[in-house]
Amino acid sequence: MAVLVLKFGGTSVANPERIQQAAKKVKAEIDLGHKVVVVVSAMSGVTNQLVDYVRSITPSYDPSEYDVVVASGEQVTSGLMALALQQLDVKARSYQGWQLPFYSTDKHEKARIDEIDANVLNDCFAQGITPVVPGFQGVTRPTKEDRGRITTLGRGGSDTSAVALAAALKADRCDIYTDVNGIYTSDPRLVQKARKINRIAYEEMLELASLGSKVLQTRSVELAMNYKVPVQVLSTFDPALGSDLPGTFLVDEDIMMEKQMVTGLAHSRDEARITLTNVADKPGMLARIFGPLADANINVDMIVQAASDDGKTVDVTFTIPRSDIVKTTEALTANKADLGYNELQTSTDVVKISVVGVGMRSHAGVGQMMFKALAEKGINIQVVSTSEIKISVLIDESYTELALRTLHTVYGLDAA
Repeated sequence: MAVLVLKFGGTSVANPERIQQAAKKVKAEIDLGHKVVVVVSAMSGVTNQLVDYVRSITPSYDPSEYDVVVASGEQVTSGLMALALQQLDVKARSYQGWQLPFYSTDKHEKARIDEIDANVLNDCFAQGITPVVPGFQGVTRPTKEDRGRITTLGRGGSDTSAVALAAALKADRCDIYTDVNGIYTSDPRLVQKARKINRIAYEEMLELASLGSKVLQTRSVELAMNYKVPVQVLSTFDPALGSDLPGTFLVDEDIMMEKQMVTGLAHSRDEARITLTNVADKPGMLARIFGPLADANINVDMIVQAASDDGKTVDVTFTIPRSDIVKTTEALTANKADLGYNELQTSTDVVKISVVGVGMRSHAGVGQMMFKALAEKGINIQVVSTSEIKISVLIDESYTELALRTLHTVYGLDAA
């Protein structure tokens, strides 16, 4: 008998029929003798609709009330899932985040998990009850002044909820049911020869998630790695159960017997390139440039500094999320007198292409292969950034598919 956490994403519970289909998978795992906790997302499209409702009232909304509204999507799904399980003769009931409780920080819209009390869930197991828990939501700790407020964990937060519950319960496995049957070497919609990966190291998945792969939320992978939670990504729409182990497993790097050079590719279109020309080349200038951006809560990614011929000035280029381009230009323009740059240039027609693999630690020439392959296709590299297990380049967005397919072949990732 194993303790399992089964998480169903928005497409898996998009309507009552799909909820009933997911409930059958839960019932099948229970029939195998397993103790199961179910975590659900909002029905597909519902969260976006709730966000639109909030913004239609006021674009400058109170974040705490925003969380009350958008968290209701998961509440609906958890109740419907419990009803569907009851129709299958499963003793089930739904619990909201505050009922467990599922404590979080008080940073509304992007709260972080603080602590999960597993006693309620363990009591459910003792009584033969299958608990259904909404993902994405938590509650602040009560104080004398405040009895606690509902919080949300950021988009994709249901993955994080599921992994955190698995960690708290010391579960044997956390199955993430979605609309794909695992993690692929690249986006199969763009790279026809992409293939499913059977096992991937936590670190590799963390890089892929942060670089544009949308299968798992980044924080869920961080939690899985920190607490050694066995996580499997699989499809709701395949007949196989999680216990048949048909998906992609996240594992420790040490378990990977053979570390190939590159495990997968990721791409992100959510990039904007900013360039400040003729910035004085002296100590402290980068701190002065990026200080106002940090104050505005803008994440800066790739950074390159190019010296001029006179040796007195430099051009500073960096990337930011495309959605932050207005805030970024406003912050830099407001500080132009202090920064002393000549021109502020922006571009949104760029894409970040990344190659990831723990095998990079033991294979030389990974970057050279990438740069040579792109050059042979006439693709110009604008910015480069690296880490121990990844290389990212910024290129013109029009070359996205060509770059992905080329690199997929060069690194030997094509399906046979």
